[in-house]
This record gives sequence, C-alpha cells and structure tokens, in this order.
Amino acid sequence: MDALSEANGTFAIRLLKGLCQDNPSNNVFYSPVSISSALAMVLLGAKGNTAAQVAQVLSLTTEKDVHQGFQSLLTDLNRPGMQYLLRTANRLFGEKTCEFLSTFKEACVQFYHAELEQLCFARAAEKSRNHINTWVSKKTEGKINELLPANSINAQTKLVLVSAIYFKGRWDSKFYKRCTKEMPFKINEKEQRPVQMMYQESKFKMSYVSEVQAQVLELPYEQEELSMIILLPDSGVDLSTVEKNLTFEKFTAWTKPECMKSTEVEVFLPRFKLQENYDMESVFQQLGMVDVFQQGKSDLSAMSAERDLCLSKFVHRSFVEVNEEGTEAAAATSAMVVLECCVESGPVFRADHPFLFFIRHNRTKSLLFCGRFSSP
Repeated sequence: MDALSEANGTFAIRLLKGLCQDNPSNNVFYSPVSISSALAMVLLGAKGNTAAQVAQVLSLTTEKDVHQGFQSLLTDLNRPGMQYLLRTANRLFGEKTCEFLSTFKEACVQFYHAELEQLCFARAAEKSRNHINTWVSKKTEGKINELLPANSINAQTKLVLVSAIYFKGRWDSKFYKRCTKEMPFKINEKEQRPVQMMYQESKFKMSYVSEVQAQVLELPYEQEELSMIILLPDSGVDLSTVEKNLTFEKFTAWTKPECMKSTEVEVFLPRFKLQENYDMESVFQQLGMVDVFQQGKSDLSAMSAERDLCLSKFVHRSFVEVNEEGTEAAAATSAMVVLECCVESGPVFRADHPFLFFIRHNRTKSLLFCGRFSSP
C-alpha cells in the first residue's frame, strides 16, 4: 500500500502540473484516485509496450502487487460507519457481441469491484450512453450528470470503463456563516474580482515553506480522517512558482506532522463551487502514454481476443463545493475502448489570491482530489 500510495501521489502531482500547464489561468479540479482506478483497469487488459506506457504514466516502478494495492485502497476508502460520506464505484460496460476474456473480467471484479454489464452499443448507442450517465449520476449524488457527451458512443465502441468517486464531509471546525462577506480576490497584480470570503479563528496545523515562499494550512474534516491541505504563496509570488517546484516527495515533506505546528490562526477562505470537464488524451500523451490510443500499436490482448482494440476516449468530469459547513466533491472518469475502422491576535491565513488545494485521506496518504483556485 505504501508503494501504491507513493505512486498515486506522484501521479496526482504530475497530472496537476499537466492540467495547470494546459489551463494556465483557469481553475483546475480533478480526482487522481478516480483517474488512476480507470487507468489501472486499462492496465489489466494491456500487454507489451502498451502496458509499460500505462504503468509509467501511473508512476509504477513495478506491476507487482499493484492491483492488490488498489483492492486494499478501495476497500479502505469505502469503509462504512464514518462521519463523512466517501465512496468509490467502478463498472465496465461492454458491447454484447464482443467477447471479453474471463481472466480480465474476474480481475476487474476482484481488484476494482467492477462488474461487466453488457449493452448494445452497435444498435442502441444513445440509449447505452444515457444508461451509463444515469449510473454515474446515481453514484455521485447527481453531481456528475453528463459524463459521456452526445455522440461519444457509436457502433465501434466495444467497452466503456467508468470510475466514480463521491465525498461529503463537514469541517471539524466550521466557518462562521455570519462572518462571510464580499471581499476582493486578486487574480493577478492588475485584476481582482469579488468573492464571498468565509472566516473563522481556531487552532489549525500550519507551516511556512521558504523554498517556495508559501504558507501551508491543514483544515481537517470531522474525525480528522480527511483534510483539505492548502498551499498559499505569499502575496506577490506567482502560483506557477509553487506548481513548478511541487513534487509528491516535497508535498509529503512539507505536510509532515513534525513540520506542521498547531497554531491559533485567523483563516479567510473563499466560498466556491467548481465544475470541470477534461479530455485526458492529450495530457496522457504528453506524459508518454501514446500507443493505447493508436490502432495497430495498441495491445489490449489481455482484455479481449479481438484485434485492433484501442482507447478512443478518456474523459473526466469533476465537481466541488466548499462552504461554511464543509465540502462536497464528486468526479467520474471514463475510458472508452473501440475497434477502429478508421495577523491581529495571531497568524492570518488570507486566501485572497490563487492557491492550490488537496483533499487527502490521512490514513492512506491518498490524494482523493486536487485543485487550483485562481479565478472566481
């Protein structure tokens, strides 16, 4: 689990850099756990160079025990009886006429709790798309309604792998609703926009990273099993400086318990809601995962005996709402396989300019969600 946690964390930060680079001034929000779960199911069905490239993107140094690691992680994340609501869900939707190998189907069930449901993509593409979107909507409490856009499924579609995650948690220390008021948020040196700025004063774990001139604040959710970690550069320091220097190794070092001092602090944090939509193909190709998208190069022979299978789409949608009570977040990922035919009383933490934020499962050290808030 430790090796997988490190691999998942490295993958999460690499993905953050890729998405921030593609969207230099936009907000970013995604679930690395949802994306890596879907990718790992693709890895189950891949061989040769295709498998090697997928593993490399996932930051896996070895494929040994990786799927058992995901099995343990998903079991841990879906533990019942917690004060917060956290659940993941995986599912395979396959074309009725396509034969998938029993070893692939059984492994998906064993490690990812992903059953295969057969649909008729060839004759009922739109009905199949709506069915998949309804399943995703149900698993994300209606927050992700349209994972698969119109015309994304056609007669060539053979398999749709879906991974969804939903989280809702209350702050361990809530913000004072009566203190929320409109304040300026500095997008850059020249531009600012109004935000509803939340406020509270309490004891939080906090540190300062001189290397990147940024404050680090941990806002725990009830039971402290999960936390939001915020990296806020000093006023006048560009957020891209933090992004360029960030690695999972550094993130871990900056947030070690011995580095985070419990401090009475005044916290100003915007109330915000984000909905993001990504086509991941270009990001993955930048990271070196190329063959799986190309007919003739893609080797998904551990998935099905059918020749010329390749990945046609890899989409990710996400939602997050942060308010005085807590946080609600959801994300869903789909990989589609086709057969190609063609300071006052203490320190002040004032998030009134762009910052990075992470929702972390503290026991497993898994980054469930990552984001950048740069523009109201």
